[in-house]
Amino acid sequence: MSIISDTLKRIKPSATIAVSQKARELKAAGVDVIGLGQGEPDFDTPDNIKDAGIKAIKDGDTKYTAVDGTPALKKAIVDKFKRENNLVYSTEQVTVGTGAKQVLFNAFVATLNKGDEVIIPAPFWVSYPDMVLLAGGKPKIIKCNESDGFKITPKKLKKAISKKTKWLILNSPSNPTGAGYTKDEIEELSKILIKNKKIHILSDDIYEHIRYDNFNFFTIAQVSKLKDRTLALNGVSKSYAMTGWRIGYAAGPKELIKAMGKVQSQSTSNTSSISQAAAVEALNGNQDFISERSNAFKKRRDFVVSSLNKIKGLSCVKPNGAFYVFPNCKKLLNKKTKLKTDADFVEQLLIKANVAVVQGSAFGLDGYFRISYATSMEKLKVAMDRIKTFCENLNS
Repeated sequence: MSIISDTLKRIKPSATIAVSQKARELKAAGVDVIGLGQGEPDFDTPDNIKDAGIKAIKDGDTKYTAVDGTPALKKAIVDKFKRENNLVYSTEQVTVGTGAKQVLFNAFVATLNKGDEVIIPAPFWVSYPDMVLLAGGKPKIIKCNESDGFKITPKKLKKAISKKTKWLILNSPSNPTGAGYTKDEIEELSKILIKNKKIHILSDDIYEHIRYDNFNFFTIAQVSKLKDRTLALNGVSKSYAMTGWRIGYAAGPKELIKAMGKVQSQSTSNTSSISQAAAVEALNGNQDFISERSNAFKKRRDFVVSSLNKIKGLSCVKPNGAFYVFPNCKKLLNKKTKLKTDADFVEQLLIKANVAVVQGSAFGLDGYFRISYATSMEKLKVAMDRIKTFCENLNS
C-alpha cells in the first residue's frame, strides 16, 4: 500500500517549475540553454529595499512576528490599497503570507468544502486547479478563446455558474497570456456576480504594475457591491523584483482573513521578519523604478511579438501586461512536422534549439506555448533566432 494520499495523486507538479528545473540541469551539463520558462523578473531588488532588509538584521528584527503580518507591513498594505486603488481596508482585513501562492492556498483551504466549485478561466496560472483539488474543491475550467482576448465573457460566466459555485478567479493582467480586463469588461462581469450573492471573487492582481500602452488596471474589488465578496490578492515579487523574499498579501472580508490566518498558524506561521521589513520599504518607498522597468519590459514585448509574427506557422497576440506572450503554434502540429501536441513542440524546441518554454496545455489551452520575456534583450534575440530556425526546419 502506498504511503501517498489519494488527494496528492490527483495533482501534478508545477509545469513552469519543472521546465525551469530542466533548463537548469541542462545548463549545469554544459548545454547552452536559454530559459524562457520562469516567471521571474531579471532585474535585481532595488537597493533601498535591500538596505531595509539589512537594517532589519542589524537591528535584531529576527524574531517571530504576528502570524499574518507585522503591524508596520499591514499598515503599508492598507495605505497602498487606498493610494493606488481607492480601496479602504482596516489592518484586520489584511493578511501576509509566504508569497501570494501561500495566501491563495490559505484562502482555498479555509473556504472550500467537498464538491464546492471554483470557476477558473483558461488559460490559467498552472497552480490554480491543483490548489483547488488539494483543498477538496472542484475546478471548473472555462476555456477562453483567443478571439475573446483569452478572457472570460459574461455569457460564458453566466453559463458556468451553478448552485455549487463558491469562487471565481480573475487574473489581470494574466499569467500566461498577459491579457488584461478593461474597466468595462470588469463591470459587465460584475453585473452577473452581483446577482449571484453566494459567489466570492479571487482577484489575482500580482501583475498590477506591469502594464503597457496606457492600459488602466482595474480590480473588481473597486466595484462597491462586490468588495465584501472579493479577496484582492497581490505581492511584491513581480513589481519589486523580490521573488526570493517570499512576500504575498491580500485584503478581504474580516471573517475570511481571520480564517486564512488560522490555516497559516498551523502551517508556516509568519513569513520572514526580514522580508516583511523589506516589503514595508518596497510599498512605502520610491516607486519610480516600476515604470522604468515596465518600459524595458515593453520594449522586450514588442520585439518578441514582432519576431514571432514573422515566423511561418506561428502567430502571437500583443498582451496588455505581465511579461509573457502566448503564441499560437497550431499550424505546426501536423503529419508533416510529426508534432501532434504543443507538448511535442516544446520538447523538440528544447532538444533541437536549446530554448525552454512551457506548453499551453499546462495552462489549460492546447495549441499554444508560453514565453517569459523577463530576461535580457540579448538572450531574447538569440532565442528568437533559434525559434525561427527551428520552425523553418519544421516547414521545410
